[in-house]
Amino acid sequence: MPYRRLPNTDKARLRALSKPFHQFDKGGNDFPFSEATLLQLKSSYPKFKNALLNLESARSNQAEKNKDYTEMLRKARMYVSHYIQVMNFSISRGENKSLIRSFYGTADFENNLPPLSSENDLLIWGKKIIEGDQKRVMNGGNPFYNPSIALVKVNYEKFVDAYRFQKNLQATTERGSVLVSNLRVEVDALIVQLWNEIEDTFSHLNDIEKREKTEKYGLVYVFRKSEMDKAKQLNKEEEKLEKQKFAEKETFKLKVKPMAREIQSQLNF
Repeated sequence: MPYRRLPNTDKARLRALSKPFHQFDKGGNDFPFSEATLLQLKSSYPKFKNALLNLESARSNQAEKNKDYTEMLRKARMYVSHYIQVMNFSISRGENKSLIRSFYGTADFENNLPPLSSENDLLIWGKKIIEGDQKRVMNGGNPFYNPSIALVKVNYEKFVDAYRFQKNLQATTERGSVLVSNLRVEVDALIVQLWNEIEDTFSHLNDIEKREKTEKYGLVYVFRKSEMDKAKQLNKEEEKLEKQKFAEKETFKLKVKPMAREIQSQLNF
């Protein structure tokens, strides 16, 4: 006897609700579940479907925008790091004193770069470099070039805007994920309730007829391995019997044809 298998993915849950919902959508009043369950289905199915669609859209949008964001992150990191290196090179050449590092907050790193690997590091040090350079120039320092601070600022601000936008997308995706997770509890309980009532309605039928009726309303049955093996064996036996019948029929034809020709020749004679 096959056992019913409850859905364990969101797509399977949606299919399990879709079939009875669309059976109701066709019209009529004869349903194999209660009015209360029908009202719950009419509420839960659209709500769960929309939640899944919104979550999928949010994830897709986040992934699509992430390509642009990754590029902006890379360029901002490159411009900030190159600017610090230009500043360090000017000190190494004797064009500026090491004291200018105090404007940028990089005195502890000497000729090395501050940490720029994480997004948070880049947010902090990008701001320090831009504000520090402004203070240095206001105190009589000469501008650096290749890259200029203007290019550093443009790429840094693009990164900051993209970072904030990406965080908003992540928050939207997270809210959608939490909503779907909360709805799963409601949906799973409804599916069990639906399936119990549907099976109970068709309980007077034999197993095969019962499965045919209930599967129209989304119930999923799975055969155990022993049952599948037995079904395969029965199919083999049926195929063997069909082949045997066919062989017997062909043999009969071979025997009958000569006899028919002989009778025909006698009649013609």
